[in-house]
Amino acid sequence: MLNLKHLVFALCLFVTMQTASAQLGFSHEIGVIAGPIQFRSDFGQRSDSNTNFGNSGFGIGIVHYLNFSYRADCNCYTTDTYFNDHFKLRNELSYNKTNLEHFGDFVSDDKTSVSANQLRAHKGVSKNLDIGTQLEFYPLSIRSFQAFSYKFAPFVSLGIHYTSFTPEVSTTFANPNPNAIGDVNDPSNFYSFWEPGSVDASSGGAFSTVTSVGVRYKLSKLSDLMLDLRFQYYFSDWVDGLNHQLESNKNNDWLLWLNVGYIYYLN
Repeated sequence: MLNLKHLVFALCLFVTMQTASAQLGFSHEIGVIAGPIQFRSDFGQRSDSNTNFGNSGFGIGIVHYLNFSYRADCNCYTTDTYFNDHFKLRNELSYNKTNLEHFGDFVSDDKTSVSANQLRAHKGVSKNLDIGTQLEFYPLSIRSFQAFSYKFAPFVSLGIHYTSFTPEVSTTFANPNPNAIGDVNDPSNFYSFWEPGSVDASSGGAFSTVTSVGVRYKLSKLSDLMLDLRFQYYFSDWVDGLNHQLESNKNNDWLLWLNVGYIYYLN
């Protein structure tokens, strides 16, 4: 229930910001984004290429922009200030999903211990509904880009998002106790060096910091293509349903998302 309250609060804040901004008359853009994700979590060996590429998923989303350089209420440019000509506010609702498993030396073919078998049998799914806001900075003039003075407009962004996560966990470990087979609440099914309680697929919510670097390509007067590489760091280590206490667990969960988008100018 706490997670639902946080999500409702985030949605209300989002709607309030949009209502307030609409009253100011700024122009709007809307778009769709999609692309592959690398989810970096407690699954697999840290800094291992097989882990990074093996635990990959996909994300989709809807984005909305406030364009401060143009006013929709008068079909005219706003006051020519540095902020209006170099910043946009990006609001987003997105969803990503990643199937997770353990990769690396601890589960290599030559490892035949009980612990290695426990790791091999342990699978997870990260499923995240994300909402948030980022401020995008364009080093080149937004007005000049809209006027076709150049085709490409690079940008960087920074923002805060809220994520409602619903992880899944499963195990196929051949537990000597037949009554424990497949039981995700029984610690004996999971890596023996983890403390009990390290695996928990409960739903929850967490805020995160988001930063990205990208570029827009001008297709037409009212449309752009966008390429964006995002880094998102969660203020929680339970997004993947796993939070063990070994020394190798140095960071909270985070992800990299390379997405391609289509942006349309509403007014």
